[in-house]
This record gives sequence, C-alpha cells and structure tokens, in this order.
Amino acid sequence: MKHKHEDSFFGGIVKALGLVFGDIGTSPIYTLSVVFTLTKPTVENVYGILCLVFWTMTILVTAEYAWLAMSLGRNGQGGEIMLREIIIKLFKKGRVLVFSGFLSFLGVSLLLGDGVITPAISILSAVEGMLLIPGLEGTRQGLLVLVAALIAFTLFFYQSRGTDKMAGIFGPIMAVYFMALLVSGLASISTMPGIVEAINPWYAIRFFQENGLAGYIVLSEVILCATGGEALYADMGHLGKKPIIRAWYFVFAALFVNYLGQGAFVVNNPQVKNILFGMIQSQAPMLYIPFLVLTIMATIIASQAIISGVFSIVYQGITTRLMPLLKVDYTSRHIQSQIYIGSVNWALMCAVIFVMLFFQSSGNLASAYGMAVTGSMSITAIMMIMVFSKTTKKWKVPIVAVITAIDLVYFTSTFSKFTHGAYWSIILASIPFATIMLWTKGQRALYYALRPLDLETFMLSYEQIYAKDRNIPGCALFFLKGLDVIPPYIVHCMVRSNIIYDRNVFVSITRTDEPFEISCIHNRHVGVGLEFFEVSAGYMEMIDLETLLKEYGIHEKVIFYGIEDIETRNPLWRVFAMLKKLTRNFVQFHKLPASKLQGVVTRVEM
Repeated sequence: MKHKHEDSFFGGIVKALGLVFGDIGTSPIYTLSVVFTLTKPTVENVYGILCLVFWTMTILVTAEYAWLAMSLGRNGQGGEIMLREIIIKLFKKGRVLVFSGFLSFLGVSLLLGDGVITPAISILSAVEGMLLIPGLEGTRQGLLVLVAALIAFTLFFYQSRGTDKMAGIFGPIMAVYFMALLVSGLASISTMPGIVEAINPWYAIRFFQENGLAGYIVLSEVILCATGGEALYADMGHLGKKPIIRAWYFVFAALFVNYLGQGAFVVNNPQVKNILFGMIQSQAPMLYIPFLVLTIMATIIASQAIISGVFSIVYQGITTRLMPLLKVDYTSRHIQSQIYIGSVNWALMCAVIFVMLFFQSSGNLASAYGMAVTGSMSITAIMMIMVFSKTTKKWKVPIVAVITAIDLVYFTSTFSKFTHGAYWSIILASIPFATIMLWTKGQRALYYALRPLDLETFMLSYEQIYAKDRNIPGCALFFLKGLDVIPPYIVHCMVRSNIIYDRNVFVSITRTDEPFEISCIHNRHVGVGLEFFEVSAGYMEMIDLETLLKEYGIHEKVIFYGIEDIETRNPLWRVFAMLKKLTRNFVQFHKLPASKLQGVVTRVEM
C-alpha cells in the first residue's frame, strides 16, 4: 500500500506544524534562558548569541536536513535506517556496510534516548511559566515538578486509545502557537530595531574572540535552538518532502523573530530569568495566562510527536529483526502509522518522570540535553558523505564535510556537560543500543547453533514418510525464516515424529526495504502435500496474516512453531535467552488463534 500525499498547499503545512515541528518549536521557551545563565547578557554577548542561533538553525537544520538529507529519501521515507538502506544498495559489500550499520544503530539509539529528555524539558519548562502568574510567584519547585509529572502521566496514559481523533487539531494549535511567537517577537523588536543586525556573522566571531573557551562551552547550550531539527528528515514519510520544507521556512521565521525579540527584551531587562514568559507578561499581562496554556498545549503536542516517533522507530526495529518482538496494537483504522507499543510506552513514561524528579528544573535538564542530538546530527552527516561520494552529486561531499565538522564542534562542546548530567543521554541511549547489538548477534548465533537442514535433504525424508499414507486429515501451518532451509522443529515434527498432515503449508515472512507494500507468492506444488506461502511486506506494513491465508484458500487446522530452549554458560547469551522468554514469539506477534497453536521445543546449546 503506497501512501500518497494529496494535502492542499496550506493543509500540508498545517499538518507538518502539528506532526514535525513541536520539538524545535518549543525550544524558545528555554534556550536563551539557559544560555544567559552561562554568559552575561551584555549587548555584545546578546548580539553574538543571536548570531550563533541564526547560523546554527541555518546550517544544522536548513542546510543539513531540509536541503541535503531530505534529498536522500527512499520512496518518500527518511531517517538513519533509510540512509543505511541506501548505503547497502550503493556499496553492496565491505567494511563500509558494517560501519554504516553500527552508525545507524548508534544514531537510532541516540534518538530513542533523546525521546526521554525532550518531553521532560519541554513540559517542565512550560509549567515553570506558572511562576510569573500573580500570586503563584512563591510556588515551590517540587510542586511544579509534580504538575509536570501529572501532565506527562496523563499523556502516556491515553496513548493506548490512539491520537487519531486529536491529530486533526494538533496542526491548528501549533499554527496559533507559532503565530504568537512571531507577533510577540515583532512587538519586542519594535523597541530595538537594530537587533536585526545580529545575523551578521561578525558578531559570532567577536563573541568567540572576547569569550574564548567559555564561548566554546556556550555552544553546548546554543545547540538547544536546533533540537528537533532531525525530525524534518525522520518524519518525511508521514507527510512528504514539500509540506515539511514549506512549513520549515515559516517556522524558521517565527522562531528567529522570537529569538530576536527575546534578545531585545533581555538587553533592556538583564535581570530576568525566564526570558520568553517575562517578555510576554511585560507586553500583554492580560494575555499571559492564555499564552501559558497555549505553550503547555504545544509542549504536549511536541511530546506526542516524539512518543509516536519512538513507536515508529521501535516497530521498524522489530520488523527488520533488530529488536525483540514486542506486543504492537493498532490504534487507528484510517492511519496505518498509528501504533501503540505498551512496554515501550510505560518504560518511556517511567524514564520521563524519573528525569523530571532527578533534575527538578528545566535549567538542570538543559545540562543533560544536547549530547544525543549533536551525536545524531554528526552520524547523519557522516552517512551522507558516504552516500554522496557514490552518486553523481559528488560536489556535495565537501559541503557535507564542512557541516560534519560543525556538527562535531557542537558535539564536543557538550562534553563539558558530562558531569552535570549529560551522562544520562549516554545511559538512556545505551539501553536500546545494547538491546539491538545483543539481539542481532544472539539471533545470528542461535541460527548457526540450530543447524537448519537444507531443503533438498529434507524433501527426501518427507516424501518417503508422506508416501506411507498415514497422514492426518486437514491442513497444518509451519513457520520458517527462509524457504531454502528447514529449522529443527519441523524436522523433529515431520521426520522424527511422523506428524504429517494431508496438506502442509510452510509460511515465510520477509521484509523489504520499501515502507508500504504487501505481496504474496503461493506455490502449491513444492512436493506431494507440501506448499510454500511467502509474504513480502514493507518494513512499516502491519500484516493481517490470517486474512491473507484465507484469501489464498488456506484454512489451517493446526499451527506449529518453534520454541528454543537455550542452554548456555555465556552470560551474554543468558541475557539473550531471558529476552527471548520475556518477549513475544513469532505467532503471538502476528496474533494467530491461540486454540490452533502447537509449540515445539528444541534444546539448543550456545
């Protein structure tokens, strides 16, 4: 099933605002407030920081993602897994493939780790705006953290019901939010029109000349203005390239105008701590509470987009055999990408609330933020160099090389945050990374330990037993990875135990590098009483296996599948064996009828 993007010009832009730009859109709430805790808000420093913000968004979001990365989609899909698929097609073999695989696994893990910190800092920073409401100035930080944690809990609690009905209002709310940022920024600029000169690169150069090493460390907070930029490429498959790029130009203008406005405000009010909320309150006290509510709604929408993105990444990992088979529920009859993975949802919720309680404030959380994002940006840039070096657009290689160098400068600047909490980015990313590495290596080792039988040898024994005419009436299904090798459980069933039905169907499911497509091949004449049924499905496709089988006239009486009982002294394989037991097996993942299932245990030494 191919997804067509047929939204109107403005309809596509509004949808993109709700689905793609929540994360980067909420950055103005905390970015400059955090930066000016590290450097004094003098006129020279304000101009230098605004210049850095402009060129960071221009180079690391517009150039790296909107122009370069989004030109490398496959069938409208983007992301680091897609870049890996492109590299596999271009290089075919060699160490480059191993290296690109490692980079994509690392990049995906960093994005998943980032999926914990982003909702926490966005929601907490918005809730902290309550401190500027008259009468609430003395609210204890612990109470603000509790309010933020309750908002996060509510958001995660309703995930299982799906966001299909709410998705339609996400875009319009974000459009109002970005317009509010634009208007408030323009109002503040009008008090100091000269602030627009801050885009001159000279101000950034002078900032580094005057601040030296301290200026380099400030980059670790300036990068907060670009967090969420990777969503342009990662979410390309949901809406298409054009609506996202069109929306980005509006978002870029709204964000930078607001940053300029905040800069003008902080020059005149250097003592203010929460710059955005202080600016809004000084401009229109009557509209402050509506703006605060709008901001909290924007952070919830941004968090929702991140959670949905995490579900999509994990599902892609499951279908490409990078991750264990977790239970997946489909929450929408209309939108195929709307899925819910309960175990991921609750683990993510616990992690988000934990970091809120651990760091206590958005300022402290900012100390942990940025390392995963800049690491992911650097990985994307390195993979783009590999791709462009093998295409007709080799002239882009030096451009991407310069961007990679800038990414690495930002990435290394975040090392200064390590002792202040940035190590949590590494801890959070290490969990999915270790899972991917253990699962892929464990599955490979298990496959070799099982010693599957080749089809030709199996057929000799099968045909002899079938010819005895002691077969069981009805149809039996057997699942196997590929149709050229027969797993031990089938050999145990058919050859050793002589469990052969009148009709035996070997079912294999393979995933293609297309996102949405399903094709079936039914070979009825493999041997007497033996059929092959092969399903090829895109890596984001949700397969209704029972319906597919019935369409091809396969009405099974019993379903056999293999269960591996792993015996090992290796501690890593023991963890792998535990993962196998805790997560779903193949037939549970595809929701096949429990009354027909027959598990066959095979003892394996690893």
